[in-house]
Amino acid sequence: MPDRLQLGILFGSRSCEHEVSIISALQLACMADPFRYEVIPVYISKRGEWFIGGALWKLETYLDFDPRASGLTRVFPDLTSGSRALMAFERGRLFAGEKRCVAARLDCVIPVMHGLNGEDGTLQGLLEMMDVPYASTGVAGSAVGMDKIMMKRLFAGCGFPVLPDTSLSRSEFEKDAEAACDKVEASLPYPVFVKPANLGSSIGVSRADDRRQLADALRLAFSLDRRCLVEKGLDDPLEVNCSVLGFDDAVETSVVEQPVRKGQLLDFKTKYLASSRENGMASLTRIIPAPIGEKMTEKVRTLSADIFRALDCKGVVRVDFMISRETGDLYITEINTIPGSMAFYLWEKTGSGLRYRHLVDRLVRDALKAKEQKDKNITSFHSDIISSAIANLGSGAKGSKG
Repeated sequence: MPDRLQLGILFGSRSCEHEVSIISALQLACMADPFRYEVIPVYISKRGEWFIGGALWKLETYLDFDPRASGLTRVFPDLTSGSRALMAFERGRLFAGEKRCVAARLDCVIPVMHGLNGEDGTLQGLLEMMDVPYASTGVAGSAVGMDKIMMKRLFAGCGFPVLPDTSLSRSEFEKDAEAACDKVEASLPYPVFVKPANLGSSIGVSRADDRRQLADALRLAFSLDRRCLVEKGLDDPLEVNCSVLGFDDAVETSVVEQPVRKGQLLDFKTKYLASSRENGMASLTRIIPAPIGEKMTEKVRTLSADIFRALDCKGVVRVDFMISRETGDLYITEINTIPGSMAFYLWEKTGSGLRYRHLVDRLVRDALKAKEQKDKNITSFHSDIISSAIANLGSGAKGSKG
């Protein structure tokens, strides 16, 4: 099938959500239409090494990861614009040493990364340099969407509803832990939620109902990140999520879901470990559609689309909300620019009944559309600056000293 598009699925990386990324990526890879795409899983190990190979399709490969035993090929991206190549070293003839070869070329990439070094704009920047179409939010939107502090500042600036909060740095806490707690207590009433600024999947998130719990929560958060967000807590809020799909002016929203949680916090264990180990977020108990009434449902969907546009998102995202049971007020929790399981379960339940295979098609289509738009931009133009500088040097002119 020579006309198939070479579709790279990038996953793994140096992140606390490494294993979640593996589950999400293999889900997607298995659902891509084999008649349309030659799917190339590209795994980035916890050491930051890139690999391709057939063994990446098997979950067992990742238990005690050994690339040599698994017959994987270590690759590295060619950053030359338009090359789109993954390069590898191969041994030449005796005494000839190693030479570089093209191991694969990628027509399009779907990043399936969760957390730092993948979802935070770093990988998106690399793909922009390579000039490869990719199906995720761009550099700026990914960076803001990953950093909870900056994200909330942007939401507040846009007039979107967010809970009161404050933020702290590790250096503040290490310098004077009591003063750091004083700062929080002067800004917010208990309960509060303490969140590392740049982690997802509820890793490191803690509820604090008093000063002792606050100090413990800050200590945990700062073991995972240099900055943390401390947010006013709601007593037993109703949590709802909505996915958004598209690019530019073509944006649509999914059905709204209500995750069912046990206890006060929908934590990492509940999300990913309590049920199936192979289905990720799709295995979480949920009510679809969320029983919140037509008016609130429309409000959630409209606000989700507004957030998508505000961050200039692309591909598929999920926006999480909380509704106060006491007042009925709606608040944004966060945006996930690469959601767990790519939120496919929400699109399958939406009126259009978009199956996962067709969701992959939409992601690729939007990635290619974004690349077409980018190619319309003028990125260089002729200038006489260098020739003028050479002429000035030739005439003996001296540059100014700074």
